[in-house]
Amino acid sequence: MFTIGIAGGSCSGKTTLTNALEARYTEMGKRVIAIHMDTYFKNPVPTVIAPFTGVEYPENNHPDAVKLDELYAALDTARASDADVVIVEGLMILHLDEIRNKLDLKIFVDLMSDERMFRRIKRFMRDRGQTMDEVAIRYLDTVRYRHNEFVEPSRWYADMVLNGAAELTKSCDIITAYTEARGR
Repeated sequence: MFTIGIAGGSCSGKTTLTNALEARYTEMGKRVIAIHMDTYFKNPVPTVIAPFTGVEYPENNHPDAVKLDELYAALDTARASDADVVIVEGLMILHLDEIRNKLDLKIFVDLMSDERMFRRIKRFMRDRGQTMDEVAIRYLDTVRYRHNEFVEPSRWYADMVLNGAAELTKSCDIITAYTEARGR
């Protein structure tokens, strides 16, 4: 079994890469389990007060927003299964020692902040019905600070940093070649 962790900023391409890898490994005849950190957000989500504007926002960019015990248990269960590949992805995957220490390959998906913000605006307008101003203001008020606090420093734990704007086929080729070379 091979366990891969994928971290990176909001809208950097973590889930897209995870889905592409899951499909690639499945095509290769591998049994894959993908765990998405986003499914472990607390409900209700805690809130945060923006440091400069004083506006209160839902907090999805802090470890306290995640049901960590459930996330850790899901990873342990997946690793104890008969899967060939386990992929766990999320903003803070490399920030969390409990997860990071169980990974065979640690990947950080890098993307310039302006492109991440642009992708976030498009996604949140489409999926959540928010206005461009609502998405941009929240990003500028809180998301970028949490990125700098928790996400960006975790890149130093990565074995591999991938360009979130790169062609997915190349990224999947690199990752699968790496795991196959290790007999996984």
